[in-house]
Amino acid sequence: MLREDFGVTRDGRTVEKYTLANASGMEVSIITYGGIITSILAPDRDGLYDNVVLGFDNLAAYEAGSPYFGAIIGRYGNRIAKGKFTLDGTEYTLAVNNGANALHGGIKGFDKVVWAAEEHEVAEGEALALAYTSADMEEGFPGTLAVKVIYTLTDSDLLSIEYSATTDKATIVNLTNHSYFNLAGEGMGTIYDHVLMINANHFTPVDAGLIPTGELADVTDSPFDFRVPKPIGQDIRSDDEQLAFGRGYDHNWVLDFEMPEDIESIVGYDDDGDDDNPLVLAAGVYEPVTGRILNVMTSEPAIQFYAGNMLDGTLYGASGNAYRQSEGFCLETQHYPDSPNHPAFPSTTLRPGEVYATTTVFMFLTDEELDLDEDEDEIDGEE
Repeated sequence: MLREDFGVTRDGRTVEKYTLANASGMEVSIITYGGIITSILAPDRDGLYDNVVLGFDNLAAYEAGSPYFGAIIGRYGNRIAKGKFTLDGTEYTLAVNNGANALHGGIKGFDKVVWAAEEHEVAEGEALALAYTSADMEEGFPGTLAVKVIYTLTDSDLLSIEYSATTDKATIVNLTNHSYFNLAGEGMGTIYDHVLMINANHFTPVDAGLIPTGELADVTDSPFDFRVPKPIGQDIRSDDEQLAFGRGYDHNWVLDFEMPEDIESIVGYDDDGDDDNPLVLAAGVYEPVTGRILNVMTSEPAIQFYAGNMLDGTLYGASGNAYRQSEGFCLETQHYPDSPNHPAFPSTTLRPGEVYATTTVFMFLTDEELDLDEDEDEIDGEE
């Protein structure tokens, strides 16, 4: 594993970059600032490698104002209404950083701290373990939280992210990764022609502040139905109140843990009938020009699909190109937004003696492996 210096933070802390590589030539670069994935080199159908995530080539740019490019998000991914929640009869007030709400852990979330790194040698590839201890009441969250995140790149082009945490006081936890993907290559235009499948019958509608209403809405006959793969841009400008609230897609889908056979065949994922497999196929994305495919498997109950609606051309990435609206997409595996304020949602409470543990796997492959380039109608969801 290659280790390099990546710079020094404003407060004088050294940041390192680690590059994981596998036998086929795929590489994943991660820095200790924010646990950020700065680059993923993945092959296209012709075996050419490109970086498929958005990000910067220097630490100063990340510190100056990154929209969470590639970062570990915590303690709580997504929004908490008005920065308040009640746990065991005590009301807690969090740092507010998104209008009236708390977003992605607050003003200085896990994306803005320096993590301790340790290299791991594993049988299936290379692994990097990152550790951080969040102090009691940091950003308003109760309990001292010890967090570990392990990135593993396998020789079969799987990038696994394993999260674990323990606490000394009851708290809430919802960790995720906030990588922005563009399977055509970083800086290569919009993601509207990427074909997306989300394995979900329902999503959680939001109000104008992007806080869930508490409803689980059926996706049928709506722009939010991605059960049959379709281009991201197909319905993104539909006359729909939810799309207006998010300026496009920025919503939480409730995952289904039954995977129809047609979905498995289309995206090239097969769980081999393993009933003990804790991961569900959450989403699959196909980029028809390069032939790249990204599948997302997770043990989480939901996934946030964000279409990069707030990118506005003011940020310039590692390629030197400006990032404009919808030039990257995020698939953030998670519990539901604002869960602590919705008792009917799956709980995000962690108590002393318990271990928070969740895994997400990003699978990279191409249509050359699945012969999908010969039958694009199937990918487009057409008969």
